[in-house]
Amino acid sequence: MNEWKWEVENSDYLKKAISRCKEKKIILPTFEQLKKPETIPDKIKNELKEIGLHKTNPLNLFRINWCNDKSSGKIGGINYLEIPHEITGIKARVIGLVGRYFPTGAHKVGATYGCLAPYLVTGRFNPEYHKAVWPSTGNYCRGGAFNSVLLSVHAVAILPEEMSRERFEWLKEMGAEIYATHGCESNVKEIYDKCHELEAQSDEYLVFNQFDQFGNSIWHYEVTGYTIERLFGQLKNSKSRLSGYISATGSAGTIGAGDYLRTKFPHVKVVASEALQCPTLFMNGFGGHRIEGIGDKHVPWIHNVKNTDCVAAIDDEDTLRLLRLFNEPTGKEWMKKNGIDETKIEKLNELGISSICNLLSAIKLAKYYEMNENDIIFTIFTDSIDMYRSRLDEMNQAWGKYSEVNAEVDWNSVIKHQSIDYFKELSYLDKKAIHNLKYFTWVEQQGKNVDELNAQWYDENYWHERFSVVPLWNKLIEEFNQKVGVE
Repeated sequence: MNEWKWEVENSDYLKKAISRCKEKKIILPTFEQLKKPETIPDKIKNELKEIGLHKTNPLNLFRINWCNDKSSGKIGGINYLEIPHEITGIKARVIGLVGRYFPTGAHKVGATYGCLAPYLVTGRFNPEYHKAVWPSTGNYCRGGAFNSVLLSVHAVAILPEEMSRERFEWLKEMGAEIYATHGCESNVKEIYDKCHELEAQSDEYLVFNQFDQFGNSIWHYEVTGYTIERLFGQLKNSKSRLSGYISATGSAGTIGAGDYLRTKFPHVKVVASEALQCPTLFMNGFGGHRIEGIGDKHVPWIHNVKNTDCVAAIDDEDTLRLLRLFNEPTGKEWMKKNGIDETKIEKLNELGISSICNLLSAIKLAKYYEMNENDIIFTIFTDSIDMYRSRLDEMNQAWGKYSEVNAEVDWNSVIKHQSIDYFKELSYLDKKAIHNLKYFTWVEQQGKNVDELNAQWYDENYWHERFSVVPLWNKLIEEFNQKVGVE
């Protein structure tokens, strides 16, 4: 079967999916509606006003977009945060899309929908039989559990045991079957191993692997990429350039928005951000790190490496020190005393650990290319402090109470003196070396076809074919909704 034909695979499964959605009164949003939320029917938009952002209500599927108004419950403008020059210390503008206002509080719920919806509408997933397995380094399994609850599907969450307490507590509340695998962020192979173990036990377990499911990167190509283009149009002046796009690599879904941006802004610099303690792309390295939300020690199958211009390796301790500076009362008070506007300080809690990693990568990018006030760098603030308050408690216990001296040191050493060390501009051969790393994970370990691996590098149509499937998916979703018949 060629999955890119996206024909109905099992008509019986399709009927059962239609029946389940009819029973639960579920309408599936099209990718076009998530890309352009203003096109969501008025009836649904009006009903959303009465539904909490994080409620497991089927209509919240329509909130899997970047435009949820955080106060009124309406579909509003794009959620973004510009980090002011007095904080970044660079001339270029740094603007991040804010993931806090998605259901579950993180943008990863979009990736899970991008993987699940095509399976539902083509009869690849039977909600009466299959258990949905969501392997993750954190937020992806939360998004998957959220979607599973809506469908009354048994959710299985697999994530490293060293992830934050908030994630595990939330998954328990959702009733997910949880497996905490050995290690930290960078222990992705252990997650794969657990998936294989479950699949060997029963064919009930259907794995939605974000690291090889193109629905992940396609959602970001279509929705996140377009949203950034639209936001640039709103914020630019006559001299503005969309000069950079930065994403922590993780599952390589979010960096897929860079493929879209390249089609609109050919000179954009697409930067992959990772942890210095596990510099997989930077120097084929390995190790453990504490930047929660990104997995390492391998190159995801869905990463179009040819479209990545640079790699920034960020010290995980820098991200944790800024998490304290931005959120501890003493840190905020120190910034206020030193001339930072209080309203801007209070918005910094919209940055979680990997968001801070992206911010520091943006500073490196601007300094490396000597960017000026006409350059705009876009990035993703994937989640917020809401996922990491327990980390603040842990640091206070381990390092002592945060002081003004800590704030001054962190401000100067982490932000103001952030340099271009551990920043690499990739040559053609650098990119090919990164691409070749896929062989060891995906062909040797996970059973992928080496011919497809070569096609990813040499076939000019390979990536275009995958990213151009969305109109077909939209059509299939519309036909599915018609058969469900929910108004």
